[in-house]
Amino acid sequence: MESPRFIDDADALRDLCIRLQQAPWIALDTEFLREKTYYPRLCLVQVATEETLACIDPLALEDLSPLTALLQDPAILKVLHAGAQDLEIFFHRDGRVPAPVFDTQVAAALLGHGDQIGYGRLIQAVLGVELEKGHSRTDWSRRPLEPEQLRYAADDVRYLARAYPRMRQALEAKGRLAWLEEDFRRLEDPATYRPDPEGVWQRVKGLNTLRRPRQLAVVQELARWREQEAMRCDRPRRWLLQDEVMLDLARRQPQDLQTLAKVRGLAETTVQRHGETLLGLIRGTAARPQEACPAPLPRGGRLDPERETLVDVAMGLLRHQALINDISPAAIATRRDLEALVAGDAQSPLLRGWRARLAGDALRAWLQGETRLEVASGALRVTPRSGSAS
Repeated sequence: MESPRFIDDADALRDLCIRLQQAPWIALDTEFLREKTYYPRLCLVQVATEETLACIDPLALEDLSPLTALLQDPAILKVLHAGAQDLEIFFHRDGRVPAPVFDTQVAAALLGHGDQIGYGRLIQAVLGVELEKGHSRTDWSRRPLEPEQLRYAADDVRYLARAYPRMRQALEAKGRLAWLEEDFRRLEDPATYRPDPEGVWQRVKGLNTLRRPRQLAVVQELARWREQEAMRCDRPRRWLLQDEVMLDLARRQPQDLQTLAKVRGLAETTVQRHGETLLGLIRGTAARPQEACPAPLPRGGRLDPERETLVDVAMGLLRHQALINDISPAAIATRRDLEALVAGDAQSPLLRGWRARLAGDALRAWLQGETRLEVASGALRVTPRSGSAS
């Protein structure tokens, strides 16, 4: 399996998909552009098995239904690396998420490769192969694609198809394959990729700098409008309103076009096209009852000394659990995750799935006073209150 087949006509696509239907799994990747659009523009689809390697040109093919049927086949596992963006593309195209899936970035964490390892580093670690990086900034919408571009794109599945069986075997040997089911179900869930105009305001960068509920209500309205407008015209959010401009509008709350036009960073074309709409949204929040406005978010910063001490000890316990399970602590949780857990976050990822198995259950038991930490022969030991070693 050396040179990839380039699939740019209907007969070749149909023949390829018929062949791949016999495979229990396929490696899958995409190349896309999103710099000038809200929705990603699919430019290339790469697929591979242990015997087949191909690059499919969606820009030349009007009908991708054979590929869609293949990706929706529940009997064929789709293997991706950091595949959320790839899956999002197919969700927006087809209205469904390819399933079932296996994400090697997620799986790598359970094999001790660290959290969110890149594809190149993973292939180096698993196969000892160093990948080229020369085409990472390629405009994949341009045609024709050069042979070296196709080889570069194909490498994203060529080696994925070689690494996956080894990783799966290693997970089975450790008894950890089933631990990944919850993570993969989340990747297969359409709700993961469905736009959320109502909740998107909570992801505005710098939101915690606003301290007044009325200001947050303005951001809530502006962010909802921006999301819906970006979807409608298929343009990036930042082309309509950048986050910092939205925050400034919330602070100043202009009431006329002249004042609006003076807001730094707000494009003149935006004022001309959408000025009255923005003013209407800002004015509308004045009619909201105070209790209907969002509450200010907690400020970041240092914890109080008592809680800081608890987080420090929790970090030590996390490292202990990671060590005995041969996994990177960062793959299980960050310090911020531990801060939230110590603060009583019942929705913490540490309390679900494999993270709970490896460390979360131990942390919860310690926080609830069910266990204590001791030192024995220079090493940390976790023991139940009854005194027997855990």
